[in-house]
Amino acid sequence: MFNEEQRFEHPIRWGMVGGGRGSQIGYSHRNAALRDGLFTLVAGAFDIDAQRCQDFGKQIGLDPERCYSSYQTLFEQEAKREDGIQAVSIATPNATHYEICKAALQAGLHVVCEKPITFTSEEAEELKSIAKAKNRVIGVMYGYTGFPMVHQAREMVERGDLGEIRVVTMQFAHGFHNIEHEKDNPSLKWRVRPEVSGPTYVIGDIGTHVFYLCEMMTGLKVDRLTCMRQSFIPSRAPLEDNAHVMMEFEGGAVGTLWASAVNAGSMHQQKIRIVGEKASIEWWDEHPNQLRYEIQGEPVRILDRDMDYLYKEVASVAFNRIGGGHAEGYFESWANLYHRFALVMNAVDHGDKQTTQTMWYPGIEAGINGVRLCEKCVESADNHSIWVNFN
Repeated sequence: MFNEEQRFEHPIRWGMVGGGRGSQIGYSHRNAALRDGLFTLVAGAFDIDAQRCQDFGKQIGLDPERCYSSYQTLFEQEAKREDGIQAVSIATPNATHYEICKAALQAGLHVVCEKPITFTSEEAEELKSIAKAKNRVIGVMYGYTGFPMVHQAREMVERGDLGEIRVVTMQFAHGFHNIEHEKDNPSLKWRVRPEVSGPTYVIGDIGTHVFYLCEMMTGLKVDRLTCMRQSFIPSRAPLEDNAHVMMEFEGGAVGTLWASAVNAGSMHQQKIRIVGEKASIEWWDEHPNQLRYEIQGEPVRILDRDMDYLYKEVASVAFNRIGGGHAEGYFESWANLYHRFALVMNAVDHGDKQTTQTMWYPGIEAGINGVRLCEKCVESADNHSIWVNFN
């Protein structure tokens, strides 16, 4: 069961860039970070309009004087204070992630960033180097990896319950953008503009989520891939609203990934199925508290969160917040990740190498590989779906 007594003497002083009034993602970050008392929100640059930023900050309980109209001012002014921010979350459109993350690291701040963390792998590698030089943590918000049953799946693969992994099928294919909704929706419009979204739409926006689940659960590394992508809504071109990727992993396993925003009638359909020589497992984010376990020649088993038959090692790291049978969901998963981010940030600040070396969290390597996935899919798809090496 979750240990709510795990606290710091002084919570990490935390700020946000972006995520202001009306932002679903901004609320998700605040809900997650503040839930366990390991962070305290003290400042932010929530909106480029100074008045809106201050008004929003005041409404959520902040000192309006610590609500700034730019991230540059936020970092500069907070650095002058003895009680200035120690960490920052970046919840802005994709095109700004690299410059804000770089500035935050150079200001000596720990960072949690939305994905994709940059537009190019070179930029992501640069952030990795700066973070190492500054001894700072970069966390990447792959929010679905906080679900406990994802960690059960990872443990089962690692223990060999499935045998040698042969096939992984990944999909995140919703139907909410099956028509040109962005025409009248500014919050969606930027996602289909290359100058703001980057070189991809659904691959970067949702495909990277399930791709990282694959990396996290299996430990497999992509050797090469081929991709085809389509813009079924013509105005979205050159960005895709549907894509299919085939992968070959090092060691011989193969995989497929389907990312789509035009799967009409679908809610999320984010699923990952891992097929081994002896058994298979399947996880679906719309039923996140269960894991489907299929052993060849035996009845299907549905494993439930926080049950005694799960691996005990998982219970200590999975952060079950309530007993089995009760539904844990999206906010719990995000909170679990922020809990981990806090623990590793605190460990870095206090020289606790044991925690920094053993604590799992989606960090800069996850961010780099997500960016590389986008790059390689574009390279393949825009060259008649040729096979391209991943690294």
